[in-house]
Amino acid sequence: MIWRSVGLFVVAGLAEIGGGYLMWQWWRQGWAWPVGILGALALIAYGIVPTYQAAHFGRVYAAYGGAFVVLSLLWGWAIDRVAPDRYDVVGACLCLAGVAVIMYTPRAA
Repeated sequence: MIWRSVGLFVVAGLAEIGGGYLMWQWWRQGWAWPVGILGALALIAYGIVPTYQAAHFGRVYAAYGGAFVVLSLLWGWAIDRVAPDRYDVVGACLCLAGVAVIMYTPRAA
């Protein structure tokens, strides 16, 4: 169950960051309009993917914020070639700890 949830966070993050990146390239860098369309479609997918999480909307989106921070840093490192510094890494670890507490801490029924 946890690995499925983590996988959904990763897929949602790639859709949101990838879609945002494509929109950025289209709008700010003058790439062709089909790039903007692909970006928009990826952002639509991002809106759908989190609905497959077992938790409720508020919890999923709160935790996704932490996952997004980590995935954004990884995207920047892989795509833009900007390595995270030690403060980025510390912040990302804090975010992942928050995700774990919000999403995966057992709760009384």
